[in-house]
Amino acid sequence: MTAETLNALATSSGKTHRGHVRPVNEDAFLDRCEDGLWVVADGMGGHDAGDVASRMIVESLRTTPMEGSLAERLDRIEDALDQVNDHLLHRSTKEDGKKHIIGSTLALFIIENARMGALLWAGDSRIYRLRHGQLTQLSADHSQVETYIRQGIISREEARSHPDRHIITRAVGSHEDLFLEADLCELSSSDRYLLCSDGLTRHLEDSEISDLLKKGTADEACQQLINLTLERGAKDNVTAVVIDIN
Repeated sequence: MTAETLNALATSSGKTHRGHVRPVNEDAFLDRCEDGLWVVADGMGGHDAGDVASRMIVESLRTTPMEGSLAERLDRIEDALDQVNDHLLHRSTKEDGKKHIIGSTLALFIIENARMGALLWAGDSRIYRLRHGQLTQLSADHSQVETYIRQGIISREEARSHPDRHIITRAVGSHEDLFLEADLCELSSSDRYLLCSDGLTRHLEDSEISDLLKKGTADEACQQLINLTLERGAKDNVTAVVIDIN
């Protein structure tokens, strides 16, 4: 499928803000609507580390060829991310020989045609779908508190204030072998997708996200999500990418 055809299948908008507390924006996003590819990355490791990691992911995928089938494109994406992972691991070893975490979460959405797409993710950046007025979280957080929730140790409400809520169990740059979770998804006309960093979901409930996604264009919905997060204090960087399947 040509870029012109893919571009006609979707419209999208992405926005990011460093928030009211963090001095540096360690989030980054990619909006390659013409190629059917969208990415949100949330860096870890502080200034000169997290922002480097997230931008390295985005810049690598910005130039990754998108020709061919969905499987071929996913292979190239995974190869590019493997190279980023290796580079970050090498960079994380300082001259003193000690390891310093330089990594990034990843939420990626790619479409092949009007019927089929795929998701890739690592960490707690999320992928949502709004279909017929119903919001569904398509990704599952790779975090310590999510593990506790699945084991029945804590409730989802308790997870919001749990001291381990910032511990991520998967990320690009965190392990020698990069483990990405993947899923295929069938597309439907009028679907709306959201990719976002945890800077948004730590301030907004799913019901509020759903309400905002139901209104306006992709650009308007994206801006309203950012605005409400900023109104709530925006203690972290916040990024949102909204995609409409036409």
